[in-house]
Amino acid sequence: MTYVTCVTPGACKGRANHGSGRRLAIVSMGTRGRVPPAALAWVDPPTGPAIELLDQTQLPGTESVVTCTDVAQLVEAMQRLVVRGAPLLGIAGAYGVALAAARGDDVSAAATAIEAARPTAVNLGRGARLALGAYLRAVDGGGKVADASATGPDTAHQQAARAALEQARSIEAADARACADMARAGLALVPHGARILTHCNTGSLVTAGSGTAFGLVLEAHRAGRLGMLWIDETRPLLQGSRLTAFEARRAGLPHQVLPDAAAASLFAAGQVDLVVIGADRIAADGSVANKVGSYGLAVLARHHQVPFIVVAPTSTIDLDTADGATIVIEQRPAGEVTELAGHAIAPAGCPAYNPAFDVTPPGLVTAIVTERGVVHPVTVGNLRVLGAEREVGSSGAPEQPAPPGFRLADYVERWGS
Repeated sequence: MTYVTCVTPGACKGRANHGSGRRLAIVSMGTRGRVPPAALAWVDPPTGPAIELLDQTQLPGTESVVTCTDVAQLVEAMQRLVVRGAPLLGIAGAYGVALAAARGDDVSAAATAIEAARPTAVNLGRGARLALGAYLRAVDGGGKVADASATGPDTAHQQAARAALEQARSIEAADARACADMARAGLALVPHGARILTHCNTGSLVTAGSGTAFGLVLEAHRAGRLGMLWIDETRPLLQGSRLTAFEARRAGLPHQVLPDAAAASLFAAGQVDLVVIGADRIAADGSVANKVGSYGLAVLARHHQVPFIVVAPTSTIDLDTADGATIVIEQRPAGEVTELAGHAIAPAGCPAYNPAFDVTPPGLVTAIVTERGVVHPVTVGNLRVLGAEREVGSSGAPEQPAPPGFRLADYVERWGS
């Protein structure tokens, strides 16, 4: 394994740093005594302010760190999939707003740019709005910090920037707790010796904790319930074979990678007991947007009478999106399909249909595992009851606590009941 540090986004694009003209610094060679870099890290002054990102486009061969010193670089990193996955995008979005505030940039414009970087993952916009709301609450309507007369403009600005940073850290901490809670809540759904099929990547590379779907798989392994983890390669960018297999091997899980097209034969052979995936946005009716290929697995699971489980924090549930038809699906560049590792695998100029996500209707979803419990069946009413525990407006208002005496189990049918 080679460890490198990319000083700015794009520096590690391709093994030869193609045409970027940006500096690439070798940190160390080999893995002995080396702690792998975190998926995301905030860098304080005097080195920062900055955001360090583990470049997921380079895994598993190279663990490289991209350092973003402004929001434009962070947006580029998001679009280039250096940082990815709904929960981590939400965390990155909040830290991006904090970065803009620390630099003295236009914070509202930064939040808008961040939210537009990846349109499907609802966590991204939510994280940016929450951090923006924390910043704006420290600022009066004229754009000056309310207590500036008492503390001085420099200190007042620092207080507002610090409020945004504290909000980002709070989102990160909440996601870590959610990962643990989802794993515990979903364990009852996993039979002993379960052969679990998963799609894309949902582990610690895309969360602040052990993961969403992968976190549940890891919990099942620790409980002695995991027989085999089947990992779809996840075309066209191979997040399954590059990233999930990387995490599975590191965790010591029994696993095998399969071509996406082989999933049907795996079901037909009776080798799948459970499908477990994550989500990038869950609409109010329970429709689930996730990495393209998820819908096909749901259809296969229904035909073969295999439970199809979605593991996602409540921050991924978007009650403002009515149904699956209104979810904006990101369209990715054709080159991701027509090229492989920078080499053309289709005729020059060949067009490509390359949606990043697809939508699974709620009728095909057996249950949704959240940090607040298991939603089963997946209905509009059940999701709205779940969403009653939090209210996040476009202004970035803080989350509200549950009403007195609220218990999810009073409203939502539990698994197996």
